[in-house]
Amino acid sequence: MSADAAGARIGVVTFPGSLDDVDAARAVRLAGAEPVKLWHGEKSLSNVDAVLLPGGFSYGDYLRCGAIARFSAVMESIVDAANGGLPVLGICNGFQVLCEAHLLPGALVGNDRRQFICRDQTLRVENASTAWTNKFANGEEIVVPLKNGEGSYMADEPTLDKLEAENLVAFRYVGVNPNGSRRDIAGVTNPRGNVVGLMPHPEHAVEAGFGPDTATGTRTGVDGQRFFTSVLGTLVSA
Repeated sequence: MSADAAGARIGVVTFPGSLDDVDAARAVRLAGAEPVKLWHGEKSLSNVDAVLLPGGFSYGDYLRCGAIARFSAVMESIVDAANGGLPVLGICNGFQVLCEAHLLPGALVGNDRRQFICRDQTLRVENASTAWTNKFANGEEIVVPLKNGEGSYMADEPTLDKLEAENLVAFRYVGVNPNGSRRDIAGVTNPRGNVVGLMPHPEHAVEAGFGPDTATGTRTGVDGQRFFTSVLGTLVSA
């Protein structure tokens, strides 16, 4: 689906227990697109050009994180649309939902430290060719907030080897592995590059003065902004 940046419509899903849907919608708006509310119980995607699955605790994280959300009405439509090429970004709980829905490989389990983590986290961009990362450069290091209790990315060795061989690791933790994720993986993409999931929260780093600034001033707190401008560029060129 093609769209110009000014007319792009990006759906933001709200599940029972979503916490960051408002922040995600604000990030979309600051990037210059129109956020569209999508309710978990409705199948319609309202003709959006892309979809965001936000962070939070969908359905109270019962069973497993994202396990119940995966069966919601809206996810039926999102799975079909994603398989057809619609750009989809899952952040934190949204990443968990994408894995549960088998749009992305692997699973997220409890942090190895058995504690909830909240910190500014350095990431290395491993794949700058996806719908959500094309405004970055391969190897670039960015800083975005991280907050999770079950953010440890797990997969079996053949799956991890495939991710590495096919350049499907989107982001890796730098400096410290905060939650025990295998091979320091912070986010992955599907082979087509339209579906991306990551545990850190780019929607909390889109405005100077309100993101993870550093004392030296070398970072402006807006590293997360390019996730959203990336998908706008993808839509314009589609």
